[in-house]
Amino acid sequence: MGVARGHPSDTVNVLIGSSMLENYLPVLIFLGIASVLGAALVSLGFVFGPRRPDSEKLSPYECGFEAFESARMKFDVRYYLVAILFIIFDLEIAFLFPWAVSLDASGMAGMVAMAVFLLILVVGFIYEWKKGALEWD
Repeated sequence: MGVARGHPSDTVNVLIGSSMLENYLPVLIFLGIASVLGAALVSLGFVFGPRRPDSEKLSPYECGFEAFESARMKFDVRYYLVAILFIIFDLEIAFLFPWAVSLDASGMAGMVAMAVFLLILVVGFIYEWKKGALEWD
């Protein structure tokens, strides 16, 4: 029986793919060690930590005071709007750093794409500002 042979480029693709995966091996080793170490430390704390509950430790408190309102009280929607705006602009910064590092490789297309991205965010920010979502009155 003969051995089926593929196209020579198949061998090259397999070799390139395996070398690319080998680049991630240190990351996988790091994640494995971090996971084992984290689980071990949490387990040690659980096993050897003191368990002496009393009524004072189990009582609910709010910044050192007794709770004075229900936990089900309603919050103003502005808190949520500011939190959403923070997340949006925090993600913007998370996208800007890798873009700035790879600006030479992405070229003019990367520059235009980021300009459109920033323009959309600025328009949204101006809209929120004009609607008064950032005012605490």
